[in-house]
Formats: sequence, structure tokens, C-alpha cells
Amino acid sequence: TNGCARPTTGAPVQAMVSVGKCKCDHGWYGDACQYPTHCDLTKKKSNQMCKNSQDIICSNAGTCHCGRCKCDNSDGSGLVYGKFCECDDRECIDDETEEICGGHGKCYCGNCYCKAGWHGDKCEFQCDITPWESKRRCTSPDGKICSNRGTCVCGECTCHDVDPTGDWGDIHGDTCECDERDCRAVYDRYSDDFCSGHGQCNCGRCDCKAGWYGKKCEHPQSCTLSPEESIRKCQGSSDLPCSGRGKCECGKCTCYPPGDRRVYGKTCECDDRRCEDLDGVVCGGHGTCSCGRCICERGWFGKLCQHPRKCNMTEEQSKNLCESADGILCSGKGSCHCGKCICSAEEWYISGEFCDCDDRDCDKHDGLICTGNGICSCGNCECWDGWNGNACEIWLGSEYP
Repeated sequence: TNGCARPTTGAPVQAMVSVGKCKCDHGWYGDACQYPTHCDLTKKKSNQMCKNSQDIICSNAGTCHCGRCKCDNSDGSGLVYGKFCECDDRECIDDETEEICGGHGKCYCGNCYCKAGWHGDKCEFQCDITPWESKRRCTSPDGKICSNRGTCVCGECTCHDVDPTGDWGDIHGDTCECDERDCRAVYDRYSDDFCSGHGQCNCGRCDCKAGWYGKKCEHPQSCTLSPEESIRKCQGSSDLPCSGRGKCECGKCTCYPPGDRRVYGKTCECDDRRCEDLDGVVCGGHGTCSCGRCICERGWFGKLCQHPRKCNMTEEQSKNLCESADGILCSGKGSCHCGKCICSAEEWYISGEFCDCDDRDCDKHDGLICTGNGICSCGNCECWDGWNGNACEIWLGSEYP
């Protein structure tokens, strides 16, 4: 294609190729003739289309032209690229050699991927042992490299530390074989107490105090129920005991966070935080919340009662607002109503202003998206107050709300 934009089926040809360069037709400009000289979008709408997942226009590494980002490459290097100029391969240049990844690796979106035997952010360090020996030293007793919880560099494991406040965090050991998270009951992750507060955690295993037993020391010996019966009572119809939002003791749930009346129910099945948007508005101000679901007022619909049933614009006006940068209506994954996209209900994970996001990209912990401590927004977890981490799995406060 000689670097020129390949038009989609039915699209007008925007350029002619001449000696590897594009000669743009009237009304188009850019290296690949991808920018129209006349724009029908308002500046606000254009900027909105240029925002990355952090709501930054062209990642502060380019300018927005009619809903498309033009990346800053004034030196002609082409090292800044991506739909939102999110990739900056200048980050891969070694300061001393001025080579990409020191000449010992390849750069992808600002990150170096080193050849065997080399490591470091810029592939600047060489291992003094063979790749085979490095792998052998990093192999955990279960046969996995760094227990699948870390990165092997020259025979030493760097564990994926999920606790930024601790000396080593939850994951440690020569081959990252110790995972203190295993000492937290799935249904007790809101508590700082390991082993349900009734035992000591040793390399991911609980040593229980007298009077308590169970994998997580969650079962009192005075309880007439067996651990299995206790969990069954706490689980009800949910996939997790206490719906993953509370602590189970002798068949009864205590919902977490303590004192938060928005989480309730016999098995903590109701979480009214699900009715709130990122600004904390309940059901868009057009409905009431019942057990984590919005009941909309007349004239409104949607998961958060965000869509009015009556529309004051023409169908053409509505569709113009629903078209994404590539000209496709709601990315082909939803329908357009009153200038807003309603994403397909059959595919629960599709979201975003133009149905262009996949919520399956949001990080999970304990099998729950955003650990139940935040909202998945366009593939990234937006954590509720007090929680942090890629999956909102880290509590930052000294005590719970």
C-alpha cells in the first residue's frame, strides 16, 4: 500500500501513490491522506473522540483533527503512534547507545522485548548464565516459572507485588511460591485479617488458633454445622459464599464493608453501589435502586435509567452522534437512540460511548471483575474510595468504612 490509507469498500479514493508518497485528493491531507480539510464535527465532539481511556486528548502526545489524533512526530521519526498517540517508542531508546532497546530487542508501544540473554528496561544488561540455567533457577516446585506470579530475570524471580505498602507484599519467595492472598477467604477480602483473624499465615497456608479450623480458619469448632454445610448456607444461589461481599461464619454472613448499608441481604446478594455511575449518581436521578438494580421512572430506561424514551431530534441527527471515528454506527455492536448508543444486551461485556469497549479487559481478582470494589469503565477499573490496584484489590485505609 506504500504507506497510504487503504479505503474501505465504497469509500472514495483519497490519494494517488507516487514514488512511495501519497498525493492527496482535494479535501484531504496527511501522510496517508487520513485527515479531511473540512470537518463537520463540533470541536467538543471531535475532542471527545480523541480522548484515551484516561480522558486525555491524544495522550498529550498529539493534536486532534476532526476526531482523529495527529501524533507529534516533527522530527520525522514516526516513533509516536496509536489511535490516541498512546505509544511512544522513544521510551525504548537507550540513553548511551541511542539505539532502540540497546540493539538487543524489539520495541512495541514503548516497551522493550529483549532477546534471550538480555534484560533491563532498555535490554542493557546481559545475563552471565544461559537461558536454560536461568529458567531452571526460576522454576517453582509445581513446575511453573516464578509460580506464574512473577518475571524471571537472569535466574531470579521478581514477584508481582500487589501490596505497595509492605516490605514484600502478598507474593514472595525465591520462586514466588508464597501467596499470602491464599490466606484470605474469598468472601473475606475486605478484611486486613488473614486467616479470618483466627490464625497465622505462613507462605499462603493458615495455622489456626485453638477453637478454629478450616482452610482459612473460618470455622469455629463450637459450630454444629460442618464447613461444607456452613458454606452452602452462606452461598445460597450465588457462585461465591456471601456473594463475594461478606464473611461467612457458621452459616451466617456478615456483609462488607461494615457499616455500608448499600450491601445487604441474607447472602449479601444486594449491592446498591451497582446503581451508581462514576459520579455517584443513583439511577441517573431518574429511578430508584432495589437490590442493586434500577427501577426507572416513566419516560426513562437503561441499566442506570440514563436514556429518555422520547427523542427531540431527527433520526439523521441521532445517527450522526452515534457514529464512531471510523464511521460505523455504535461500532456495529449496538443500536442508536436519541444520539446515544445502547450496547447489545446479549454481549454483557460491550460498553463505552460508542460500544467500543470490552469490559472483559478489566482486571479480576478472586474471579470478580474489579474485585467488586469498583466499576469497569471501558476496560479499566474505576475503584471506589479507599481501594486501589489494577483490579481494586488493595485497601488503602487504616480501617474499613
